[in-house]
Amino acid sequence: MAFSLFDSTGVGIDQQRFTWRELVQKPISKLDDDAFTRIRVILVNGLETEALRFGHLAARFKRELRLPLAKVRRCEQHQATLVNWLIAADHSPLETTVAYEQVAIEVTAAIAQSEPDPYLAQVYRFGLLEDFDHLYRYAALLDRLEGKDANNILQSYTDILPGRPTAEHHRAPEDDLREPYNAATAAFQTKVNALTIVASEYQTHDYYMNIGPLFSDPLARQLYAEIASVEEQHVTQYESMLDPGESWIAQWLLHEAAECYTYYSCVEQETNHHIRAIWERFLDYELGHFHMACEAFKQFERRDPAEIVTSDFASPLALRSQRDFVRKVLVSEVDVRTDGSRFVNKDLESPLSLNYRGMVNANGSPSDMVAAGYIWRPGTELTRRGMLAAAGVSAP
Repeated sequence: MAFSLFDSTGVGIDQQRFTWRELVQKPISKLDDDAFTRIRVILVNGLETEALRFGHLAARFKRELRLPLAKVRRCEQHQATLVNWLIAADHSPLETTVAYEQVAIEVTAAIAQSEPDPYLAQVYRFGLLEDFDHLYRYAALLDRLEGKDANNILQSYTDILPGRPTAEHHRAPEDDLREPYNAATAAFQTKVNALTIVASEYQTHDYYMNIGPLFSDPLARQLYAEIASVEEQHVTQYESMLDPGESWIAQWLLHEAAECYTYYSCVEQETNHHIRAIWERFLDYELGHFHMACEAFKQFERRDPAEIVTSDFASPLALRSQRDFVRKVLVSEVDVRTDGSRFVNKDLESPLSLNYRGMVNANGSPSDMVAAGYIWRPGTELTRRGMLAAAGVSAP
C-alpha cells in the first residue's frame, strides 16, 4: 500500500514527551529475535543520529531555524537513545560490528534495486561489494579473537564470502566523488535513498572510530583503523550524490521525509510486537517533525512542500535478505573500479588511487592478515580443528 506523507499530521512537537524510564526499554534478544529486527534498530539509529548532526549544522547557518530545530533535536535525541539502547549488552562490540555490516549489505542492496537513476544505482552496487568484504574480514576476526561464528548474528540471511578485497578499497579522494543528482529533476525516491545511505554509513564510521581503540589485540585495532578509513570514503562517496544547491530548509524537509519512510518501512515489516509499537509511535513523531519542516519551508521559502515531495512512497524499503541480488552483483561487478566519478574496469583504474593504495598498504593490509586462510563454514575454526583431530586428520 502506498504511503503519503501528507495524509497524517502525526503528533505535535509539544506532545512528544519521554521519561527516563521510557528511554531504556527491554532490549532485543541476540539469538531469539529475528536478525532483521536488529537491522531495523541499527538503521533507524543511523537516521536519528544523522538528524541530530544535520540539525546542529543547519542551526549554525540559519538563525531562523534555531528554535524549531532545537525542539526537534530534543525529541530526536531521546528517540535515538531509546532505539540505540535496544541493542542488548550480550552483544560484544565485535558482534555488533558484524551486525552493522549486515545492515550495510542488506540496506544498500535494497536501495540499489529501488533507485530509479542508473548511475546512482551503480554507486550503491559499488559500495555494496565493499561492505560485503568488510563483513568477511570481521567474521574472520570474530572467529579468531572470540571463537564465535558470525552466522549466529547473521542467521543465514547474509553470505560470509570475500567481496572486492578491502585492501583494494583505498582510493585517492579524487576517485571517491560521484556526480550529484539534480534537485530539480531527480525523483523524490532518489533523494530519500541518498540521505538514508549517508546516515547509515556515517553511523558505521563513527561506531568503528569509537570501538576500534577499545581492543587490546594489535591486529584488531589495525583492522578497525583500516575499515573506518574506508567508511569515511563511503560517506564521502554517498554525500557527494546530494545536490549542493539545495537550501538548508529543503534538506531539512528531505531528512524528515527519509525518517518517515524508514519508520513506515519498519512498521510494515517488524515481527517483534514490542518493537513494532515503538516504530509506530516514532512514525507519528516524525510525521510531526515533517510537517514542522513543511511550515518552515512555506514560511521562509514561500514555496509549496509538494515541489519537494513530488510522489508517495509506492512500497516500503525491502528489509529482507538480498542474497540473490548480492551474489549477482558479486559475479558481475567485483572488478569494477573508479577513475574520477566514472566506473571503469580494474585495468583502467585511476593512477592516483593506485599510488595512494601503494602508500597506505606499504607495510601490508590488516584486512589481508586477519583473513589469511580463512574460509567460513558452520561453527568455528577451533571446532573444525577439534573434529579433524578426533578423526585423526591434520588440519589444513
